[in-house]
Amino acid sequence: MSKEVISLSDVNIYHGSNMVLNQVNLKIHSGEFVYLIGKTGSGKSSLLKTLYGELPLREGEGKVAEMDLKKIRPSNVHLLRRHLGIVFQDFQLLTDRTVFHNLDFVLQATGWKESGKRKARIAEVLNMVGLATKDFKMPFELSGGEQQRVVIARALLNDPEILLADEPTGNLDPEVSDDIMKLLKEISNKGTAVFMATHDYRLINKFFGKIYRCESGMINETSSLNG
Repeated sequence: MSKEVISLSDVNIYHGSNMVLNQVNLKIHSGEFVYLIGKTGSGKSSLLKTLYGELPLREGEGKVAEMDLKKIRPSNVHLLRRHLGIVFQDFQLLTDRTVFHNLDFVLQATGWKESGKRKARIAEVLNMVGLATKDFKMPFELSGGEQQRVVIARALLNDPEILLADEPTGNLDPEVSDDIMKLLKEISNKGTAVFMATHDYRLINKFFGKIYRCESGMINETSSLNG
């Protein structure tokens, strides 16, 4: 039986004083590929922010990587994020340093002391995303698809149990989007759960996954895009 890596029970999600989502129940297991669909402003990003500790969980019960979201103090959010990889639409790479130093910055920030081990891990994740020869490049020298691969490599550095992806193909053309999706599917096939917010229904039809729909302040599992 695969391990439960995300569990939300009767969770209400707030943005400031506004309730964005009501009575959220959600379970995701290791190796699952799960879509979160819904219109812009329907609460997808707020849900992801709750899962990675940017928004506090006030009501209901929630666990991510066996950590209780209600009990995590702001000073301990970094401990939660060690179990997560986060992929954003807009890359958020450090523009003034190379691919290698973007990744090395994260490893140093998360407690990797030995430079030899950092170097080996960076080579490993770049190889996983098909960028083994690009470690010396600056972000602006890479295509959009290559930059997103760097972001995915960065998310994989600490061997996360869960990859949270917020519109990871939003700025990419269809062919490049397909390549990124194949990479994300490979990652889930190796045991990392992938939870991806998107409104690109073409991808959902092409790459199978469980679907949760965000609509009218609720989240429901659905078997089809139209249901």
